[in-house]
Amino acid sequence: MKITVLGCLGAYPYKGQGTSSYLLEADGFRLLLDAGSTTLINLEEHIDPLELDAVILSHYHHDHIADLGVLQYYRQLYPVQTPIPILPIYGHTEDAAHFSGLTLEGVSKGIPYFEAEELKLGPFLVTFMKTIHPVPCYAMRFVEERTGKVFVFTGDSGYLDTFIDFAENADVFLADTYLFEGNEKHHAHFTSKESGEIAKAAGVKKLILTHLPQHGSLDLLKEQAQTAAGSQVSVQLAEKDLVIDL
Repeated sequence: MKITVLGCLGAYPYKGQGTSSYLLEADGFRLLLDAGSTTLINLEEHIDPLELDAVILSHYHHDHIADLGVLQYYRQLYPVQTPIPILPIYGHTEDAAHFSGLTLEGVSKGIPYFEAEELKLGPFLVTFMKTIHPVPCYAMRFVEERTGKVFVFTGDSGYLDTFIDFAENADVFLADTYLFEGNEKHHAHFTSKESGEIAKAAGVKKLILTHLPQHGSLDLLKEQAQTAAGSQVSVQLAEKDLVIDL
């Protein structure tokens, strides 16, 4: 499994950096996880957007879906010799208006996922956990069937004890860390301390901080997370074009 960071800021793009978007690849399968601002132009630096096999969305806040529509237009209007396969876009159904927008005739098809059901998606088995956020949002646990490698993405969330079991023994834990230590029990996002504490309790191997703040010291954010995580967990800041091989 390979994970490529396309965008990792929270809320809005800033100084050339985009918002949440990640490319997951395994066994030739290419999955886009969220589609925030600048996704499309950053994706073009790594793969042909026409070669995406699927998209999956944690929720429908703008910083996670800003480039979804232009990705649909790209696939609709790009001149090709042979028809492009319909792109499956997976999302929850708790926002009917946004879910309906995942389908564009002849281009993409919205497919629902559900917290109570495991999803077989290419080489991955995906399970879901509802998070604490102002709108319905889901964390995701990806298990690569061939290797057993585990990647957990928190989506956007405030602290929940249930993340400890959900992220248990993950090889990579990609955690929404928009807040500095001192803002614990927020209604929408982890603090650096909470990300580190969850990673330690869950026994994850690598903690990657994402959904990063535009202002303040990211070195301090990382230091706070590392202190909370302890020496057994490797802590890293997400950044554009970061590639993680599992």
